[in-house]
Amino acid sequence: MKKNNLILLVFTLLIITSCTAQNDDKSQIQEVLTKFCKAGDENDTKELATCLDDNYRIVMNRLFGSTEVSIMDKAVYLDKIKAKEFGGDSRTLTIENIILNGTTASAKVVLKGTKSSFISLITLVQDAQGYWKLIGDMPIVQ
Repeated sequence: MKKNNLILLVFTLLIITSCTAQNDDKSQIQEVLTKFCKAGDENDTKELATCLDDNYRIVMNRLFGSTEVSIMDKAVYLDKIKAKEFGGDSRTLTIENIILNGTTASAKVVLKGTKSSFISLITLVQDAQGYWKLIGDMPIVQ
């Protein structure tokens, strides 16, 4: 009986620890998404770069009247933010969903601004230091 109680106690502690870790990760993901949105709105490329993994890509499927899928890497994206071709809006961020999968995650977000509004599927990775960074963004214009 004592052995069963000990096993039950250990199992319960493992579940609690796992749930706490997931909540911490979700909180960190919410923070980086908020930081990403704010930095884009303010055309702050230095702050924005800290949110993005070096392999960051935007996948634009027929955006802005195009009939093609185009992919933009981190460097080009930051250049467009710096040149104020992108960003410079005052957007509200709504995080609709976050799905964790180990050291990767995805989030569905809605960005409503005065210039334009997007629904985006964002993929994130957790780096070796434990920081969450955006690695992919698939926006759809509303």
